[in-house]
Amino acid sequence: MKTQNPIITVNEFEGQKLKIAGGNYRVIISGKQTNGEYAVIEMSVPPGAGPNPHSHADFTETFFVLEGEVSFKSELGSYVAKKGSFVNIPKGGIVHGFKNLSNEPAKLLCTVAPAGLDDLFGEIAEYLERVSSNTESQTKEKLNFLFEKYGQQMFPPDYLD
Repeated sequence: MKTQNPIITVNEFEGQKLKIAGGNYRVIISGKQTNGEYAVIEMSVPPGAGPNPHSHADFTETFFVLEGEVSFKSELGSYVAKKGSFVNIPKGGIVHGFKNLSNEPAKLLCTVAPAGLDDLFGEIAEYLERVSSNTESQTKEKLNFLFEKYGQQMFPPDYLD
């Protein structure tokens, strides 16, 4: 009896492509492929873009900067992450966010453990793709529902200033 190969390989064209947060994200490895242990997401972040301050108590989030320069801010300080830099946001709910402050797109490799952020991004992208007539308040209400569903707490854009 032949056992299934547990090694996962993904080429540069594979993975779930999502339009989210003003950028293009690619779920390289989803939680469905790892029994929920982790997910790996490639994030292409346009100049000036990035998530508002947020926290998540139940998973670790890491970022490796592949291209560009991103400013990470948290309750504990700030850090400018350039190509080759690594940022680890541990479990526990530290409020954090990042912005691409450069004039070029930044590319980040994000790993979350356990998985779940990949599903959140998938639901947000699907929702934004199919709605066009919703008001801004309806969209905000739906996004807040999804953030809460996946254990994210959102803060105002100027929360860490």
